[in-house]
Amino acid sequence: MILLIQMVISQSSGISRSGPQMAMLLLLPYTIIRSTVTSKHLVGILDGFGQRRRSFGAWLVGRPLNKFANCCKGGVLTSWVQDPMNAVASFQITVGHSGTSNRTVKAPKNITLKTPGPGYSCGLAQEVKPPTRFISLDGRRTTQAHVTWNVTCTYSQFVAQRAPTCCVSLSSFYNETVVNCQKCSCGCQNNKPGSCVEGNSPYLASVVNGPGKSNLTPLVQCTPHMCPVRVHWHVKLNYREYWRVKVTITNWNYRMNYSQWNLVVQHPNFENISTAFSFNYRSLNPYGVINDTAMMWGIKYYNDLLMVAGPDGNVQSELLFRKDPSTFTFDKGWAFPRRIYFNGESCVMPSPDLYPWLPHSSTPRLRTAFLVVSFILCATLAFFYNNLVLDKNSGKC
Repeated sequence: MILLIQMVISQSSGISRSGPQMAMLLLLPYTIIRSTVTSKHLVGILDGFGQRRRSFGAWLVGRPLNKFANCCKGGVLTSWVQDPMNAVASFQITVGHSGTSNRTVKAPKNITLKTPGPGYSCGLAQEVKPPTRFISLDGRRTTQAHVTWNVTCTYSQFVAQRAPTCCVSLSSFYNETVVNCQKCSCGCQNNKPGSCVEGNSPYLASVVNGPGKSNLTPLVQCTPHMCPVRVHWHVKLNYREYWRVKVTITNWNYRMNYSQWNLVVQHPNFENISTAFSFNYRSLNPYGVINDTAMMWGIKYYNDLLMVAGPDGNVQSELLFRKDPSTFTFDKGWAFPRRIYFNGESCVMPSPDLYPWLPHSSTPRLRTAFLVVSFILCATLAFFYNNLVLDKNSGKC
């Protein structure tokens, strides 16, 4: 008997109830492990992945066996917003001695979703009614599943790793101050060899491409923040009815590029965004009527691949916002984002008291001081002029 198990993968990054689920980071080669008392009855396992561990992996692309809907994704899933067609993967297993009744067919237990790093925890299987119907690839047959279960695996950044993976820097046209990423945002430099590498090092190529270096351990450029990814938000221009922002994503990791990356930003003016020039854009509406969250990702074959650290290791775009007179202001850092997520990971934000503010010369207190000083200067000049004229007149008499 063939059991159809429907998996729903969600992500709890803390942004909202629905935002993180739609901002799913890429799942590189994954494995679903099932450990139950009935696993001894498994007849076959797709691709022969880890038969001793009773593990099931996704079919590789191009397998010449019987295919079905959403199969053969090669272990890679995209986010639902970016590419719904490649956001679902399916596989089938054959279970022997399971019978055909609800009393003999048991729900799977102890399901674990594994990726190149930890972070996922799966809940109990919940039966779905009515059971799933699935259509063959030729569209001629519809099969009714005997029973369907839903298993939700939730992602947590804190469980996945100890340190963040990205940080945010800020700048603006109205203030010369550039707020860099906080020091030690993703870790601190230490004296261990190989913890980071200088960008102009003559040994860079040997460190990156040397033997035994093909792993997922980040090798970042030596920076004060030590983050693999930096997101820079620059308030660029101000128009009568619009204002413009430039967003730049820089990869500082020499061992990893990011294909089909995504960026989630929270800012109150996303309700009035006009144009995203070089990124795809979609509103997430995590709070229903409040539209302050947007997801952006690269354009296919143009900038959907963020290359490794180096001259080509960045992507950028500009955003054009329409001003809302009731809320718009450049004062007190309003023009900067509240939160930023890269590939579902929360980025370290600068401290709000460091945000570039409007120049202080525009405050009423300084304008009043300037007027007082100007009045005193004029009065002093008038006094000396009058004394000089009186002295000359007295001399003539």
